Amino acid sequence: MGLGATLLAPDGQQHSLSLTSSLVGCNNEAELRALIAALQQAHALGARAVAVCSDSSRLIEQLQPPLLNKRAPAPIARLAELFDSARACLARFNSVQLQWIPRHRNSAADALARAALGASAKVA
Repeated sequence: MGLGATLLAPDGQQHSLSLTSSLVGCNNEAELRALIAALQQAHALGARAVAVCSDSSRLIEQLQPPLLNKRAPAPIARLAELFDSARACLARFNSVQLQWIPRHRNSAADALARAALGASAKVA
């Protein structure tokens, strides 16, 4: 699995995360592992608030508290421990915002994940 994320500090400083995991998993697992690694890095850099933007609607739906009068989506049992780890990482911050973004607006993170695997960036 290739994991990629971009961290943007309030002062505009950018930190990139591009890691290779020896584990094999689905795209949802790669998204979760990238998020956890990014949150750990943000915390290590002293961040107290995070705004997470992901093109994985499943990840955002699972991590966001359900709205009133709306049922929470069915959990992915196989990934329950990873979602718990992500929630624990999010709990370390004073403020958390989660937002789904279209895949074409997340090309930097995708390129970092592909680079971790030695793959070239996708051509649009």
